[in-house]
Amino acid sequence: MDVDGLLLRKAVVAGSGLIYWAGVLSQARRIRKKIGRSPNMTPRTAKERVLWLGWLVVIAVWIGQPFFIGGENVAAGKSAWAFVRLCPQFTHAAVMVSGIVLVVAGYAGTLWCYTIMGSAWRIGVNEREKNALVTIGPFARVRHPIYALQVLMLVGAGLLLPTICSLVLLASHLVCVWLKAADEEAYLLATHGEAYREHIARTGRLFPKL
Repeated sequence: MDVDGLLLRKAVVAGSGLIYWAGVLSQARRIRKKIGRSPNMTPRTAKERVLWLGWLVVIAVWIGQPFFIGGENVAAGKSAWAFVRLCPQFTHAAVMVSGIVLVVAGYAGTLWCYTIMGSAWRIGVNEREKNALVTIGPFARVRHPIYALQVLMLVGAGLLLPTICSLVLLASHLVCVWLKAADEEAYLLATHGEAYREHIARTGRLFPKL
């Protein structure tokens, strides 16, 4: 891999992380204006605080890892730290293109989800709030498409920067979103009862049912 190719990969990964999470903050501001209060931006339980801490680590590594990749022999995939050393078997151009496609598709899908959810979009759970149940668009097949699309973007980032760090980042994020999704489903079951139980029967948590 040449230096220019590595710079492009690093720019796409770091840039996608910055754009994605800046977009989350922008979405939170838009929803706050619509509903006149915070869209549950403050974690309410100890479990939520731990999950948010995990997400902060994911964000920091997503954006920060590219700055630690490089070193004395880029062409051989070497780096000062083995944890962020590129795997040379996954550094050819086709893999890079696939990674860029997944990152772009993941963010485009996220914007679609924002549009479908409208003012029902929230960051956290407030058990005293009865939020609308969204079951159309991407939510017709997957209960948590925004989380699934985050995973898709991190798979793309892993293809662009195939390192041990990228693999650990993806696994950590999967654990966080799985636990967060379970919490949200408990709230939605308590709020919407049979309607949400039927939705669960038709859909998958992060991936469509076969």
